Amino acid sequence: MENKTMLKILLLVTAAGASILLGIGVGSVFIPPADILAILGNSLLGKGKAIDPIYATLIMDMRLPRVLLAFLVGAALSASGTVMQSVLKNPLASPFGMGISAGAGLGAAVVIVSGTTAGMMGVFLLPTVSFVSGLLTVILVMGVAARIDRGLSNTTIVLIGMVISLFFSAIMNLLATLSPTYAQRINLWQLGSFSMKEWSSIWVLLPVTILCLICFQCAARELDIMTFGEEQAQSMGVNLKRSKWLLMLCVAVLTGTAVAFAGIIGFVDLIVPHVVRRFFGSSHRRVIPASALFGGTFMVLCDLAARTIASPREIPIGSVTALIGVPFFIYIYFGKRK
Repeated sequence: MENKTMLKILLLVTAAGASILLGIGVGSVFIPPADILAILGNSLLGKGKAIDPIYATLIMDMRLPRVLLAFLVGAALSASGTVMQSVLKNPLASPFGMGISAGAGLGAAVVIVSGTTAGMMGVFLLPTVSFVSGLLTVILVMGVAARIDRGLSNTTIVLIGMVISLFFSAIMNLLATLSPTYAQRINLWQLGSFSMKEWSSIWVLLPVTILCLICFQCAARELDIMTFGEEQAQSMGVNLKRSKWLLMLCVAVLTGTAVAFAGIIGFVDLIVPHVVRRFFGSSHRRVIPASALFGGTFMVLCDLAARTIASPREIPIGSVTALIGVPFFIYIYFGKRK
């Protein structure tokens, strides 16, 4: 059994590496994998054959940061969706549906509409406000749910999250309508994009993703127990209220950081956990890292499709994931009812 699991993980790692090479190589100018590896060797290790400096600049300053950011965002959203579905014991639960993404997007929309200049924070002003807004949203959802239901039942949390998500989305649409000058930027943020991203985004998201994944792995046993139901978890000694708060805050940190740099991207956090569980079972020690790898690979391929299908125009990444996610959502919903 362990050998099969290791083989599946190895296949995921290979697929992730292949998707990254594909994402870097394909574009208006195709760069062969051998040249990509040579450029990376020159830049990182100072070794490798000489390559056209134009190619090196194209890869190191434009394509590589974009592809790595797409991979990290996909990994972050997928791992967050996996944890949230287990915590709430709901196959349709996700950070997107719980309002975390909408809250982060609303914070960004307010900054855009207010015309606030970067000032001391520079390029990190918008991501910082977006991150804080996402974190405050999950605190709001959990706080309201606790006031209504002291036991913090899963159904109450899901319903409150959906209501707040719809409310925040309505406010964003209102801001876009009342501020036509900034409507395009707000709409772009609502649909997500990886264009024109720099290395600074990677250096922020990478440590946050690693730390949150470690936290999720440390809570793998509690997550396994939660999947059996709230009563069963309590009978086995799990402090449900404390665990839900801690895990939801961790999900908010991870999702808020991802949304802060890429905008709102839906359905990845819904699709990936179901696919991964189908092949890796229910143990979260396997499912969480597998979800991160598969989600990152899936996002890189979606971004590749977004920038090549209608080239030279670019399709918003959220539209690509929705085209795949909506049919899957319907399948999950009606399949469970049947």
